[in-house]
Amino acid sequence: MESNNYLPIGTVSGTFLSIVPNILSEDILKTVFLAVIGATVSFIVSLILKNILK
Repeated sequence: MESNNYLPIGTVSGTFLSIVPNILSEDILKTVFLAVIGATVSFIVSLILKNILK
């Protein structure tokens, strides 16, 4: 049986291309900003818990 990989690739790329025009640059910047804050808070909390558990 021959595998056809074109259908999933076409579906994913079509979905991506239909979403891209609806994403605003403000949303991307907000997402990046919140990701940086989340990573920083996670790192600080892990350091605090590491020192508490020692």
